Amino acid sequence: MKTILLVDDDKQLRSMFGIALRRFGYRVVEAESGVEGLTLARQHLPDLILSDIHMPGGDGTSLLSEVRRDPELRTKQVVLMTGRPDLVTPRRGMEEGADDFLVKPVGLEALRACMEARFSRASISWRVEDERLEQLRSSTPAQLPHEFFTPLAGIIGLMEILRTDFPTFTPQEVSDIHRDVYQSALRLNRTLRNYLLILEPTTVSSDMKAPALSAAAVEQQIRAGINEALRQNPRGDDLKLNLESCSLQIKPGDLSLIVEELVDNAFKFSRAGTPVFVKLSGDRVLTVTDRGRGLSAEEIRNIGAFKQFDRKKHEQQGLGLGLILVHRLISGYGAEFSIISRPGEETEARIVFPAAV
Repeated sequence: MKTILLVDDDKQLRSMFGIALRRFGYRVVEAESGVEGLTLARQHLPDLILSDIHMPGGDGTSLLSEVRRDPELRTKQVVLMTGRPDLVTPRRGMEEGADDFLVKPVGLEALRACMEARFSRASISWRVEDERLEQLRSSTPAQLPHEFFTPLAGIIGLMEILRTDFPTFTPQEVSDIHRDVYQSALRLNRTLRNYLLILEPTTVSSDMKAPALSAAAVEQQIRAGINEALRQNPRGDDLKLNLESCSLQIKPGDLSLIVEELVDNAFKFSRAGTPVFVKLSGDRVLTVTDRGRGLSAEEIRNIGAFKQFDRKKHEQQGLGLGLILVHRLISGYGAEFSIISRPGEETEARIVFPAAV
C-alpha cells in the first residue's frame, strides 16, 4: 500500500482529502504544517508528499526544499497545492523541484487522477531503470572492464612517462607520446559513447518522420562521419569516395554516426595501404567496402553488442558495438542493412534507405 503524507493547515480540507485518499486505497499520514510534515516524512518515508504551499509554521516550498536536501527523502515525489496561483505559479513550483502542481479548489476526481498519474510515472521510471540494469548485467561479458580500462591505462601510463622523464625526451618523442595519448582518448570516448547509446533506448530509436535531408546535406553528413573515423584511423590515402546526388529521410546526426561506424569498422578489419570504398548511389544505397580479412557467415549471423570474433588470431579494439549500433539506428527508418563478406577478398556493408515521404 502506497503512503501519502498530506500536509495542510486547513483541518476540514485535510480531513476531506484524507478520507478520499484512504478510500482510493492509500495509507495517509496527516500534518498541519511544513515543520510537522518534515518530521513525519522522516519518520514514515512516504511514497508521495501532498502539501499546501501557504501555511503558518513552515510553508510548502520550505518543506519541498528540505525534502530535496534530505538523502532519504530527496527522491520522493512532491505535489504542491495552492489557492493563490497569482503568487506561486505551477511553473515556479516545478522549477523548485515539485513533481506536480494543483490549484485549489481541487475536486476529488482530479486529486485521484493526479495521485494515480504520479505513481504510474514512478513505476515506469523504476521499471526502465531495472530493465537497464538487467540488460547491463545480462549482456555485458567479462571483457567489458578490460575494454574500458585499456585505453585509460594507456593514457595514464604515457602521461606518467612524460611527467617523470620529460627532460630526456626529444621533441619528436614528445610529439609521438602526445599522438598516442590523443588516440587513446578518442578510443575511450568512442567506446563510452557507443556503450551509452546502446543502453539508451530513446537515443537509438530513430524517427521515421525526420525531415528529408537535401543531397548537399547528405554529402556533408557523410563527410563528417568519414572525418571522424579518420581522426582515429589516419588512412586518408586509402579512402575512395563516390557520392552521387541523393536525398535521404534521416536525422543528420544519425547519418554521420552510421558512416563513422561503418568506415571505422572497415579500417579496423583491413590493413593500411588497402582501399576502403564509400559509395552512395542515386537510388539511396550506401555501401562501405574494404579488402580486409572479412567475416565468416557464422560471424555475420552472430553480430551483436559486446561480441568480438576470433580474438586469439585478430587483436581488436573496442566492444564490437559499432555494427549493432548501426543496425539499431537504421531500423527506425525502415532501411535494410546487410553485410556481404568474401573472406580474403572484400567485405561490403550495405544500407538501402527507403524513399523519402
